[in-house]
Amino acid sequence: MTIETRVSKDDKTLVISISGNFDFTLLNEFRKAYSEAKGLADSYIVDLRSTATIDSSALGMLLNMQRHLNQPDGKIKIINCNQVVGKVLRITSFDKKFILE
Repeated sequence: MTIETRVSKDDKTLVISISGNFDFTLLNEFRKAYSEAKGLADSYIVDLRSTATIDSSALGMLLNMQRHLNQPDGKIKIINCNQVVGKVLRITSFDKKFILE
């Protein structure tokens, strides 16, 4: 389980990539990833390409990220979800708070 961050070439988008299980064990690492970038990027993407599962604590972490960055609903993108993760996000109505791609 790891988290990697990168800034787009135009320095406007922060991409946070999560591999493995997105769960409580990543709390501090995930918080650090977006906290350190506050104000440095105009938009934010959470890339779940390598994420196997997501639990309720990860959902809370996403909401905390949205609040901390002071981003309105639909401003943060969550991309590359597998079928299981995508289903969890839609069932919990996260498709209304985030852009799912």
